[in-house]
Amino acid sequence: MLNISGIQEGFVLDHIQAGMSMSIYRDLKLDRLDCQVAIIKNAKSSKMGKKDIIKVECPIDMLDLDILGFIDHNITVNIIKDDNIVEKKKLHLPSQVVNVIKCKNPRCITSIEQELDQVFILTNQEKEIYRCKYCEERQKKKKRTIR
Repeated sequence: MLNISGIQEGFVLDHIQAGMSMSIYRDLKLDRLDCQVAIIKNAKSSKMGKKDIIKVECPIDMLDLDILGFIDHNITVNIIKDDNIVEKKKLHLPSQVVNVIKCKNPRCITSIEQELDQVFILTNQEKEIYRCKYCEERQKKKKRTIR
């Protein structure tokens, strides 16, 4: 039996697709935080079969919910205070992402002006399509696969 202690204040990312926790760990830059992080891979789940879980002991404001929503909006975020879940957040596709996707259009202003933010706007929620704010280059959100 695996036993991971509870956390005083922080958050738990639940319902992560099995095998994707390390990718999310890198994408959220959790390695740069000075806090405790527990990654549970391939936990049994009645809903998903297998899932990953990430527990982080640090304030919730350290987490970028937009990036997490873009990565996988099916993840559940449980906010913990005093060892208790005080709130559950359901994620959604963000209406805009900044510096998450890079525009592939060589004629886009972001290719020339390197310091310009890469801004993409959600234009089709059903098909998960984002477009560059500057040149309207289409970027379909790819389903993440295990590396």
